[in-house]
Amino acid sequence: MSTIIVFGASGQLGQCLLRVAQERNLTSIHFLPEAEADILNIPALEKLFAAYQPDYCINCAAYTAVDKAEDEPEAARRINRDGVKNLVKLCQKHNTTLVHVSTDFVFAGTGYLPLSETDEAHPVNVYGLTKLEGEQIIPVYTDKYFILRTSWLYSEYGNNFVKTMLRLGQEKSELKIIWDQVGTPTYAIDLAACILTIIQSGNQNYGIYHYSNEGVTSWYDFAKGIFELSQSKVKAIPVRTSEYVTKAIRPSYSVMDKAKIKKNLNMEIPYWRDSLAQCLAKLID
Repeated sequence: MSTIIVFGASGQLGQCLLRVAQERNLTSIHFLPEAEADILNIPALEKLFAAYQPDYCINCAAYTAVDKAEDEPEAARRINRDGVKNLVKLCQKHNTTLVHVSTDFVFAGTGYLPLSETDEAHPVNVYGLTKLEGEQIIPVYTDKYFILRTSWLYSEYGNNFVKTMLRLGQEKSELKIIWDQVGTPTYAIDLAACILTIIQSGNQNYGIYHYSNEGVTSWYDFAKGIFELSQSKVKAIPVRTSEYVTKAIRPSYSVMDKAKIKKNLNMEIPYWRDSLAQCLAKLID
């Protein structure tokens, strides 16, 4: 059985990986405490790789504060680029396959057709730029890697759009939600299952892949789905991006084409509303 180490284990995706691993009775996966697994601490990383001799390294660690990154570009870059470089160099040294989680924000999002892995990346904010720089450093050191770009991640864990809408839906009678940004939500449990399926299959079709749930929606329609499925009485009001100003620019269209991951890695992908219903059932329980 492959030995797996997970960085960023306390985050949303890390917690989802733990749950899926427990459901699959995986005993050789190690969720590293962040006090011991700082991806900027090279001596600590060297000790971990030497101790575990991992076959796979899953990197969920990232600087993800999109607006804050505009004021802290170097802090974002240290984690999203330099931290990845530290990990991939050790993966190369120990013959470890890297599974790295990236984002739809590497794209400008100015088109109207689903984005494929070969489309030109052109970030429009600091977060997206530093995540792209992290992607680009990986093939410099190894060819044994899977980069999974995902979008609109949510789950029962951490802070995310679904939990925020549920909370605000209890506090307010109406909410203004952006309708002119289009993409696809991703249930982090589904992404975690995808990652562990890739590892358990032993598939060696390495490279960059896109993974989100199936379908297309706007933030407004996503919120409407949350309210309908949770039977919330809050009224959702559609507004343009220009009416909801944020420090960082967001892509207006970030629907990703999943044809490659379905073909090369034989992946079945759930529809976004079906996965949302599963998540809400657990949250409401």
